[in-house]
Amino acid sequence: MTTERPVADAYSVTAERPVGIDELLERVRADLDRVEARAAHDAARAGDALLVDIRYAALRERDGLIPGALVVERNELEWRLDPQGSHRAPEATSHDLRVVVVCNEGYASSLAAVSLRQLGLHRATDLVGGFQAWRTAGLPVDTAGP
Repeated sequence: MTTERPVADAYSVTAERPVGIDELLERVRADLDRVEARAAHDAARAGDALLVDIRYAALRERDGLIPGALVVERNELEWRLDPQGSHRAPEATSHDLRVVVVCNEGYASSLAAVSLRQLGLHRATDLVGGFQAWRTAGLPVDTAGP
């Protein structure tokens, strides 16, 4: 007997007992192998992970970019990362792709990673603490304007 819960169950909510966002985050994170900033940096440098920055433009302009990260606004994420999609990014090569989703502080990215898993990207996860943790860890940030 397996104790593994299907990804879709993480979002399951019944009319009898609605859940709040804190419980929903706890549920979805239980199924993610979330990564710390240094590990995400090392995996991206080794070619074992694609960092995907879903922060909105104002935050990217204010704080800078992670060099080499694919920028995809949250509302386009599934369309751009679905390896079978007609609007996929060139980097969306396979369902085996390890995607590390980066938001500003590591909350929205957890929900986004589960959405990618529902598309079959079974190695999708997110960055603990988001971009702010990356910057705090002293990892590279490109602050040069376009």
